[in-house]
Amino acid sequence: MKKLIALSLALCFVAVTLSAQQDSVKTDGGLQEPRACHFQVKQAFEVESLVPMYLTGGYHLGLGYRYNKWRVRVSVINGGDYNAEPAGLKNNKDEFKRYYKTSPGVFLGYNIWQNIDIYTYIEFHTFSIEQKSTGIKKDLYSTDFGGGIGYQLFIGPWFYIQPAVHLYLRGEHSVNFGSSSYHIPGADFSPVLRLGVRLWKE
Repeated sequence: MKKLIALSLALCFVAVTLSAQQDSVKTDGGLQEPRACHFQVKQAFEVESLVPMYLTGGYHLGLGYRYNKWRVRVSVINGGDYNAEPAGLKNNKDEFKRYYKTSPGVFLGYNIWQNIDIYTYIEFHTFSIEQKSTGIKKDLYSTDFGGGIGYQLFIGPWFYIQPAVHLYLRGEHSVNFGSSSYHIPGADFSPVLRLGVRLWKE
């Protein structure tokens, strides 16, 4: 988990550094002049995906609309075999596994500087909880909210990579497995990496 967090922060740093270099060009006199930046749009439609979910047999798709500094995004996620339990700040990872079943979410973001967005969200998660010793699985429903920060590093005029970090918060929920009970963590901290395309901009 610590390695994933460090990797995400490193990607954010690299993204900011590369963007700072790309957002200026040299004139004939050697002076630096700003280049048109990707965050300076009046409107834009974007489609993106949390690609690592496909590596674990799941999927993710997000559709976003940007207006000036604001951005609204709706998404759906299914984690496949991805175990989300280690992301919990206080978890039962030694005894249980936790998988994302198909779950929708709504995000509201704001551009604070260049291509850096902060955002809040609400996600209606259905988790499949597996007891490791028996293989028994039971569903747990949770309405999660929280915040995140991410950076859009554009590769050309349309495609982008967006490393980000999320903090998920939720109320108390539990599932009874007879001899023991599973209690979902009240908070998850998770690095994410999305690939996207800006389909249209004005």
